Amino acid sequence: MSKPLSDHDRRKQISVRGLAGVENVSDLKQNFNRHLHFTLVKDRNVATKRDYYFALANTVRDHLIGRWIRTQQYYYEKDPKRVYYISLEFYMGRTLQNTMVNLGLENACDEAMYQLGLEMEELEDMEEDAGLGNGGLGRLAACFLDSMASLGLAAYGYGIRYEFGIFNQKIVNGWQVEEADDWLRYGNPWEKARPEYMRPVHFYGRTEHHPDGVKWVDTQVVLALPYDTPIPGYRNNIVNTMRLWSAKAPCEFNLKDFNVGGYIQAVLDRNLAENISRVLYPNDNFFEGKELRLKQEYFVVSATLQDIIRRFKVSKFGSREIARTDFSKLPDKVAIQLNDTHPAMAIPELMRVLVDEEKLNWETAWDICVRTCAYTNHTVLPEALERWPVELFAHLLPRHLEIVYEINRRHLERVAAKYPGDVDRLRRMSLIEEGGQKRINMAHLCIVGSHAVNGVAQIHSDILKATVFKDFYEMEPHKFQNKTNGITPRRWLVMCNPGLAEVIAERIGEDFIRDLDQLRNLVKFVNDEAFIRDIAKVKQENKMKFAVHLEEHYKVKINPNSMFDIQVKRIHEYKRQLLNCLHIITYYNRIKKDPNKQWTPRTIMIGGKAAPGYHTAKMIIRLITAIGEVVNNDPVVGDRLKVIFLENYRVTLAEKGIPAADLSEQISTAGTEASGTGNMKFMLNGALTIGTMDGANVEMAEEAGEENLFIFGMRVDDVEALDKRGYHAEEYYNRLPELKQAIDQIAGGFFSPKQPDLFKEIVNMLMHHDRFKVFADYEDYIKCQEKVNALYKNPKEWTKKVIYNIAGCGKFSSDRTIAQYAREIWGVEPTLEKIPAPDDKH
Repeated sequence: MSKPLSDHDRRKQISVRGLAGVENVSDLKQNFNRHLHFTLVKDRNVATKRDYYFALANTVRDHLIGRWIRTQQYYYEKDPKRVYYISLEFYMGRTLQNTMVNLGLENACDEAMYQLGLEMEELEDMEEDAGLGNGGLGRLAACFLDSMASLGLAAYGYGIRYEFGIFNQKIVNGWQVEEADDWLRYGNPWEKARPEYMRPVHFYGRTEHHPDGVKWVDTQVVLALPYDTPIPGYRNNIVNTMRLWSAKAPCEFNLKDFNVGGYIQAVLDRNLAENISRVLYPNDNFFEGKELRLKQEYFVVSATLQDIIRRFKVSKFGSREIARTDFSKLPDKVAIQLNDTHPAMAIPELMRVLVDEEKLNWETAWDICVRTCAYTNHTVLPEALERWPVELFAHLLPRHLEIVYEINRRHLERVAAKYPGDVDRLRRMSLIEEGGQKRINMAHLCIVGSHAVNGVAQIHSDILKATVFKDFYEMEPHKFQNKTNGITPRRWLVMCNPGLAEVIAERIGEDFIRDLDQLRNLVKFVNDEAFIRDIAKVKQENKMKFAVHLEEHYKVKINPNSMFDIQVKRIHEYKRQLLNCLHIITYYNRIKKDPNKQWTPRTIMIGGKAAPGYHTAKMIIRLITAIGEVVNNDPVVGDRLKVIFLENYRVTLAEKGIPAADLSEQISTAGTEASGTGNMKFMLNGALTIGTMDGANVEMAEEAGEENLFIFGMRVDDVEALDKRGYHAEEYYNRLPELKQAIDQIAGGFFSPKQPDLFKEIVNMLMHHDRFKVFADYEDYIKCQEKVNALYKNPKEWTKKVIYNIAGCGKFSSDRTIAQYAREIWGVEPTLEKIPAPDDKH
């Protein structure tokens, strides 16, 4: 028998990782050594693993630079319409491996490192995640950048270069503890500072009205310093730009105020200005109306619009002089996409620039603004909608408040003309909410100031039109669209699951990586014994690898033959991690009651961060860890049930865990999860889904066949009907003995014997004010989990369903999503053409 292949030899055989040509490898080794020596000034005998990572990163980066310069030159010459994706979050994760995948360098780099006696995976593990996002919204932006580059769009991601991203989560005695994410501590090899494009951003001050227009004066200035990160398309030689702004105090900051003797304090106070880009607000689906956050929102918008207008004005003939002054052409050359309402200030800011600075009349400026901007809504949860106090606005951005009032005045005039005498409609549709303290409804501002408004899954877009934005839909139905979210198959299949990508490529070729709809061709192989075996084998290998990772990092021994049942996402009541907990407890109680039965073994993993100020979410984490302490130490249960809280869930942990999952938990109350994207990642990586008819789950069931998912629970209509009747948790508690037992155990301290009333708040919430109706779906969820157990005992039938799921994933590529945005909102045409590489002579 031949000895098993080493990891390195196995990786070499994976064709989707690119070719390792001899010349290529020898060049890479040479450049690696050059960077070690000249860039890092290190000798091989004193270099650390981190030095080797930086040398490799710089070597790979060299392959980007020529393509980057050439791409930007190409856009400059062709002068296409440019797309500006503005987001307060870009959850990028690591860059090295993704860059190698998109450039086709993975096997060559692997071989070069191997020949130098280094292990590539160890070097990759030195890279910090760029955690500049909270969850779905920020990760979506990252997937979109990859797809926009891969589809040849002249697109730019604009955001903030936070010094501290999403906190690192530690679990201490079962509780979440946050620590600062100092991701830039060792430097970032992927970014390039661009001080020559620094821009001033103004705050505070007052307005002066003159016959020739309005002036905003006596402002405080903060400088926006851009850092550019290259975004390579998939093997098409295109490299786009993500530009993130960092806040800098101007040299004169606080010194011109002739504070006698206050020089030292004045220099120290520069921090106040620079705090704008210090830290990401760690809230997911929750609005916190803090002045610093509004400053961040205006900061990114103001700097970005200055950049957009500068780029619009310069001629394409290589001269610095201004070529374009006719702003009526702006919507033909610029598309601005607002990722949720966080960059909504782009609308009044664009109006300010056009009216106050470029001296256009209001009507012309407004027409340009609406045709340029488009808005994506990400949630219907009322607590997540941005409603800024007018008072704060007046203080921080006095001119913008005047502009918002004028937008509202004209908007309400149009409403009144269309619906005479309907004063309640005027109140509902106003941008300004009266009552206690006056607030600006940023979603209303975005709808009025955009030509397109979209939700992120069909059911979500339908809910927007039927409820949240019903009045606006009735008035301007043409504005409302759907753009179902997607994920990039480069990171979420080729990169994180090369074994699966290879098994697929052996059957249908490699083109699916660019055109994910080709996965449909796998349906032909659903009864092919060898294919079924290969799919199952890849899953088993991924489970073994993840089990090893967990044992190294969490010191827990897990049974790799158990079902890996995973729920990873931000901790939130609407996502119903508590429903998962109730299943765990019920399953535990059943095993205890009949320990000799053949139970399907499960390892249940739950991971995700709780916003630091979200008390209930932190208590949910404590409950999960408490259940784990009891279950995992019960000898009667043994390795038939284990509960693991996955600490510090982030992009890099998702890339390890998702390929190993058997069961994906997508169990939000119907009508609350706008789309979800983790659901798509699990589906693409060969897990089956247990889920409600919510978000994109609905479309996943459509694409793969509802019989190939485990769908349970109330639909949106049922939830509405239950709201009308009134939801009474006690009815379920009294009717369902297993539910009663589980709740009594939580309440009675079974999982917290040292603090019996530790979880009384959670029980009280579930029993008396549970907005998300956990008990209403409990019975159906448990029954559905029984079906999951039964099918898992039949591996062949399980794997057939997995194949149908993978085959149905085509729709959920972010390439499809972006192609739809491009054609239906931005008015640009995507292309799969390659442009010439820098070394091509044409």
